[in-house]
Amino acid sequence: MSHEKVIQAEKFRQMQLLQLDMIAELDKVCRKHDILYTISCGTLLGAVRHKGYIPWDDDADITMLREDYEKFKRYAHEMDSSVCFFQDHTTDPEYLWGYGKLRRTGTKFVRLGQEHIKCQTGVSLDVFPLDDVPLSTAGQMLQDFECFVLRKILYARVAVKNTYGLEKLVYSILNFIPKEFVYRRFAAYAQKSSNRSPNRVRVLLFPSFGKVYLKTNPLNTRYSMPKKWFLERAEYEFEGRKLWGIKDYDAFLRYMYDDYMTLPPLDKRLPHCQVSDYEF
Repeated sequence: MSHEKVIQAEKFRQMQLLQLDMIAELDKVCRKHDILYTISCGTLLGAVRHKGYIPWDDDADITMLREDYEKFKRYAHEMDSSVCFFQDHTTDPEYLWGYGKLRRTGTKFVRLGQEHIKCQTGVSLDVFPLDDVPLSTAGQMLQDFECFVLRKILYARVAVKNTYGLEKLVYSILNFIPKEFVYRRFAAYAQKSSNRSPNRVRVLLFPSFGKVYLKTNPLNTRYSMPKKWFLERAEYEFEGRKLWGIKDYDAFLRYMYDDYMTLPPLDKRLPHCQVSDYEF
């Protein structure tokens, strides 16, 4: 494995502003074509608490319900190609994740341990599609386990180079399963999603927000979120711009982080992304 490369403070801020340009391009296309999006997760927290980026946040998060996500993909080419481009497994056959990214044109950003992955790299932000989940809690739990397995099949392409012993053996076996199998199963769920259904939603090929961030959420909410959070929106100031976010920010941020207005201890105010190489 390569060694971690530290991003100095000046470069770190430059990276945030490069992401901000990409958000502006996404916002422009979405407003033009009536595509609903929301800034989410740490980006929404940053808007509420800092009116911009959390100073140590190294990425940005956008969420869209499935219908809007697919519509955005159809118009993503209207973004300024000198600024950014949309990437997922349909635009880049070497891409390994179940959600999209915007990549900053002309940059390099290689995550530690992923040097052997051949997909296009660059400063990025995540564009998460939200899909319907089963109505029952039991159904959501079963689906969550399936999603876990599907994620590990994709991640095996990364982990097989970075693990040892029994763990490496398991990932080596999973690595034989074609990633096309994962995407076919994923597409079957996506086709059932609708902005008008009563179902709750989640990002299927990403750990459930209600489970991974705040583990004290009740069982019946842990695996999914109310769809209305992503349909009822408000504008927020973010780094001097107006961006769409979840109107009921308090409910969402408490679901994610509980006491979200309290700053973490100094030793926790660190970027969570490790990088082996970058070029802005």
